[in-house]
Amino acid sequence: MGYEHILVERSGDFATVTMNRPQRRNALSLAHMQELISAFTELGASDTLGVVLAGNGPVFCAGHDFADVADADLGGVRALLQTCTELMTLMQQIPQPVVAQVHGLATAAGCQLVASADLAVASEEAGFAAPGGKGGWFCHTPMVAVARNVGRKRAAELALSGDVIDAATALDWGLVNRVVPAAQLGSATRDMLDRVTRGSAESKGIGKQALYAQIDLDQAKAYAYAIEVMAATSQTPDAREGMRAFLEKRKPRWRPGR
Repeated sequence: MGYEHILVERSGDFATVTMNRPQRRNALSLAHMQELISAFTELGASDTLGVVLAGNGPVFCAGHDFADVADADLGGVRALLQTCTELMTLMQQIPQPVVAQVHGLATAAGCQLVASADLAVASEEAGFAAPGGKGGWFCHTPMVAVARNVGRKRAAELALSGDVIDAATALDWGLVNRVVPAAQLGSATRDMLDRVTRGSAESKGIGKQALYAQIDLDQAKAYAYAIEVMAATSQTPDAREGMRAFLEKRKPRWRPGR
């Protein structure tokens, strides 16, 4: 389908979703988020093995579009934030790995996008911030995702100061997986996708969803959940094939389309 605010391109086994509102610093208007939800829903149901989230223009994403918020009433802002939460959650619900390719500044809900992606590769020129801390609208919802990446003390520093951290700091804090020179960003993202999409796509999709389901449980509940999922998936054709291939010292033959 055609989109106004994003571009969706397929190259081999991978797809790239590019935020394409450079004149608005890729700010997340309601229409923009709805298009992203549509694209991720469609890709999640496809045979795509991995998805890149990128942005056009000098900024990766500047967060919510204040043009949607400034004159909205309580119900309107609540609906906007619920749509944003739907988008962030959807990226973690689809079976494919989602890699944020961050070339520039990612602030507020833009930083939330990076934190919500399964993985993130950043240019050395990227920066990350939750600027509400030095403004009038605190970054409450972005910090749900960010704090789960960087931990309480660092999340508090980001949220309360509103300061931009550079890519090296974001790597040290656990917000991104890799930092590379700008000229290598595309190839590094592709290398990441190549590595995280090896093996059975079915197994990986179940594994991704189970990872998010157990990660915030206490340890006993997490193990109880993981035991049941791991036991159940041991019976799948791809699991059996992978074990047989290992024992027989041969390359596994995954099911068609997997």
